[in-house]
Amino acid sequence: MKADWDIFCCVVDNFGDIGVTWRLARQLVAEKGLSVRLWVDDLNAFARICPEADAQASRQWHSGVEVCHWLPEWQDTAVADVVIGAFACQLPAAYVQAMAACPRPPLWLNLEYLSAESWVEGCHGLPSPQPNGLRKVFFFPGFSAKTGGLLREATLLARRQAFEQDPSARQAFLQHLKVTAVGGARLISLFAYENSSLASWLDALAADSRANHLLVPEGRVLGDVKAWLGVDELAVGSVATRGALTVQILPFVSQDEYDQLLWCCDFNAVRGEDSFVRAQWAGRPLLWHIYVQEEYAHWEKLEAFLDHYVEGLSSPAKTAIVDVWRAWNMDSDMAQPWKQVLEHWDELDQHARRWSVNQAAQPDLATTLVQFYRNSL
Repeated sequence: MKADWDIFCCVVDNFGDIGVTWRLARQLVAEKGLSVRLWVDDLNAFARICPEADAQASRQWHSGVEVCHWLPEWQDTAVADVVIGAFACQLPAAYVQAMAACPRPPLWLNLEYLSAESWVEGCHGLPSPQPNGLRKVFFFPGFSAKTGGLLREATLLARRQAFEQDPSARQAFLQHLKVTAVGGARLISLFAYENSSLASWLDALAADSRANHLLVPEGRVLGDVKAWLGVDELAVGSVATRGALTVQILPFVSQDEYDQLLWCCDFNAVRGEDSFVRAQWAGRPLLWHIYVQEEYAHWEKLEAFLDHYVEGLSSPAKTAIVDVWRAWNMDSDMAQPWKQVLEHWDELDQHARRWSVNQAAQPDLATTLVQFYRNSL
């Protein structure tokens, strides 16, 4: 039975919200054969990750998904069979009223933020009765079989493997970004929020005995990079070298290109939720800059993930990855933690690949969503 799905996305944090919902919508169409409308309140953000999009269009189609501009003045529209409110966004009141008036109310899901915290398993799939008689169900992505899993296209790991086994593909992609990799250099990507710890990390990279080539897509961290370099301006294409470190500024790329960038690099520093998950699928050592929350609630999320991620590592390697993540997220000096990472590089690299394989053994988020809907019929 084919169903119509509506996904509502309120863009709050630059590209994280739209990144997740756009990736999910595309997969539901491409792999599950569903009809999907993606409602977005900020089309400018959408156009950054989907360059072919029109930021002025009220309705448009990309990758089989109908993308609609979610305006404050809501226009009546048919209610879908499955309605997803991403990240606790408030659906239009008129749309909710129309849902309640349906002879058979739609499945209403609140797609929550990703977390490895233990309480998530107990809350995943729980209904929340509404005053109007509807039920909203909490749906949690996660890292265990008792959650909704992670976003992962069916062919993702196979595509990554094919890319890795084809040196010409890697070279062509880097050339497309105008990157000429420094011979023998460690290639690192940096996508982060503003971070006072960055300078100490860049100092360590510049003082390294091995060359490091840092690729920085346009984003919020550019101000800190500019301050460290002591320059007035940084633009796409800018290249600067200090000691063993070469810094290069890249354009903001599409989601598919960002995957390839992660696959090209030896180490990936990422932020938020969408790039965090994609870095895990890249199978490389990573550094996560978690989104800051009130009362330091994000630290609990960080520690909960680390508790899962370090399983299977030797004690010294475990200490290395935990210390560098804490330093990065708690405004501490990065020099010694980064040195520890380098000392256990091979083990951390192998562990990242095992983690990717183990997570891929679980059902992906799109599959669990569809199965949840079928079970509700």
